[in-house]
Amino acid sequence: MTEHIAASTNQVVMGSHFWIATSLFILAYGLIVSEKIHKTIIAIFGAALMIVLGIINQEEAFHSLELGVDWNVIFLLVSMMIIINIMKPTGAFEYIAIKSAKVAEGKPFKIMAVLSIVTAVMSAFLDNVTTVLLIAPVTLLICQALELEVVPYLITEALASNIGGTATLIGDPPNIMIASKAQLDFMAFLNNLAPAVIVILIAYVISIKLIFGKKLHVRDELRQRIMAMDENAAIKDPRLLKKCLFVLGITITGFILHGMLHFEPATIALFGAGLLLLISGVKEPHHILAEAEWATLFFFMGLFIIIGGVVNVGLIKWMSIKVLELTQGNLFSTTMVVMWFSAFASAFIDNIPYVATMNPLIIDMAKQLWPDVTGLQLLHHPDLMPLWWSLALGACLGGNGTAIGASANVIIVGMSEKMGSPISFKKFMYYGMPLMVESVIICTIYVWLRYYMLHF
Repeated sequence: MTEHIAASTNQVVMGSHFWIATSLFILAYGLIVSEKIHKTIIAIFGAALMIVLGIINQEEAFHSLELGVDWNVIFLLVSMMIIINIMKPTGAFEYIAIKSAKVAEGKPFKIMAVLSIVTAVMSAFLDNVTTVLLIAPVTLLICQALELEVVPYLITEALASNIGGTATLIGDPPNIMIASKAQLDFMAFLNNLAPAVIVILIAYVISIKLIFGKKLHVRDELRQRIMAMDENAAIKDPRLLKKCLFVLGITITGFILHGMLHFEPATIALFGAGLLLLISGVKEPHHILAEAEWATLFFFMGLFIIIGGVVNVGLIKWMSIKVLELTQGNLFSTTMVVMWFSAFASAFIDNIPYVATMNPLIIDMAKQLWPDVTGLQLLHHPDLMPLWWSLALGACLGGNGTAIGASANVIIVGMSEKMGSPISFKKFMYYGMPLMVESVIICTIYVWLRYYMLHF
């Protein structure tokens, strides 16, 4: 095996296109991390340069499954954004937050724990960015009513959203990207990742109890304010809410059954978005479409083309060979390297471009290890599957390490600043990094037990 990997190194031709593409890739990453120029601008211009300089041609950029824009990811994201944007004015999310606070009897830590669990569960079936956007403003209202500092609640919700989003195909953009490249279905993610996420969430609630439990106190008369709130008054449009829940139910059922239905998740989500637009009574869809995160969507498109360029010139192949040389082809070592490197890399680099780079790297590693296997048999090779799950766990949970590690964190920090309670990079990392390391240790034990020790 090692001899084959070493021999493969010679297959990578490091010509002028290789070095131009590599330089563009490194420059784009550097600018994205620096945040001096908006990442969407970098992605669009970088993609255009890849095509103009002949690293990748236009046909490959827009139509190649291996090198171009992954339209499954784009249409899944935009369709879910449409569904959530129609649902947002109904008041459903405000209802959930107020109800959660009342279930917690207005007790500060109980509210933190319940809102964290609610955020995690919602993030598994919506996306984590949308979830924190909807939960954060109501959290502020609850904290104001109880005269509590809002920052610990916002940080714990951001971390919980990334934990919950790890459990399913649709919960976190990295999972959507992995599912599309590896051709994995909704149930595969649920079966392989949800058990680990449940254990992590239990450990997380215990940990935040130890961190915040003794610091949170509230007077009884303030608790009564929360208990007096009427969650039903938060529902502004019950008729539209029923339609939204009906369509959301159909869509999530479609995700679960999409392997049997032979439809991509993007098709299921697009059907749900189209159906809700049709039955919701929206006369002009402009405002619904305008509220979609177009900057994020174009960031994805540009990024796919940049990554396609470095795949085309052989950089990803060269990187995959080096990883396998480092681990000497030992799959358990490779899996652990992928998980831990993904966790720490995703803490400091946005996990979306990181996973976009790692997907083709894992596929290329598989080609080095099993040169005679192709197609789905290669992507779903039993010995390769732990690498896909380790990438998902590392990239999604690693985002909890810093304020820039995941989109949900960036949103929470921005919203907190607008609320007049800024969260510094250092403060977020002080809480996020130890909890991230704890979750990855749990994942290490889980992956070792499930895929290498017990093989269940």
